[in-house]
Amino acid sequence: MQEAIQAAEFAEETTRFMPPREDVEAELLDDTSIWSSLKSMLKNNKLAALSLAVIVIVILMAVFAPIVAPYDPNFQDADNLRFAAPSMAHWLGCDELGRDVFSRLIYGARVSLVIGLVPTLIAMTIGTVMGLMSGYMGKKVDFIIMRFADIVLAFPSLLLAMVVMYTLGASLVNIFIALSIVKWAGTARIVRAQTLSLKEKEFVEAAKAVGVKKWIIMMRHILPNCIPNLIVLFSLNIPDSIMSESSLSFLGIGAVPPSTSWGLMVYRGKQYLFNYPWLTLAPGVAILILVLAFNFLGDGVRDALDPYLKD
Repeated sequence: MQEAIQAAEFAEETTRFMPPREDVEAELLDDTSIWSSLKSMLKNNKLAALSLAVIVIVILMAVFAPIVAPYDPNFQDADNLRFAAPSMAHWLGCDELGRDVFSRLIYGARVSLVIGLVPTLIAMTIGTVMGLMSGYMGKKVDFIIMRFADIVLAFPSLLLAMVVMYTLGASLVNIFIALSIVKWAGTARIVRAQTLSLKEKEFVEAAKAVGVKKWIIMMRHILPNCIPNLIVLFSLNIPDSIMSESSLSFLGIGAVPPSTSWGLMVYRGKQYLFNYPWLTLAPGVAILILVLAFNFLGDGVRDALDPYLKD
């Protein structure tokens, strides 16, 4: 028993963030080494660094929208500025109500970013808890959780989100609910797979031997080892949520006026695409740039933290 206690203490101090697969040489990672890997990635991966810069700029513009935006996004001058073409006064022109498109684009970034971040955090929190429970407890708990995940994954994600939105109605809160319901299952499967591998490790067995409670083992020994993959998953799920919101708004069941999002701007401008293309192209290009930036950054984070891609 004394040897088991010593083994558990040693495991707690030295085996955090151990890669889960057997065919990879054990590599101890702590918070410092994770940040060190990310800093090295940003230094060596210019595309990821540029993507991070783009994301930071968009976030700052959204946060300081009242300062950055040249006009009130809801100010209308249909008599003089309706469908005004891009000019020095209005960089991206004006819409059908005479509102400045650039100002609305900046304010729309707020909604698009919030919808990208909040549902992703909610879905990953639910998925992480479900994955830990499913992988560690096994048997009936594993069967029930995974069957629910299979049901969610059996539906096309956009179709399932549409069903939820049509049922609950179009609103910002309901978008959070819809995207959270759609996206938790993928995270649960990934965390479950890691948990199944990690629970057979020596440091987990040692913790079991000294009577450590299941929840403590899951939270203190297994979850920290899942963090690198969760960071990668988080960075890749944000653009997916932004695209889902844009698709829902384009279908008329996403963000609702007077709030605006990039997807809603594309939806409202599509009927004027051939005559006044800037109404659709401006938010469409903004979505493209931001989604690409998150994807490139996610790829860089994955390369930095995945032990199988390291030399």
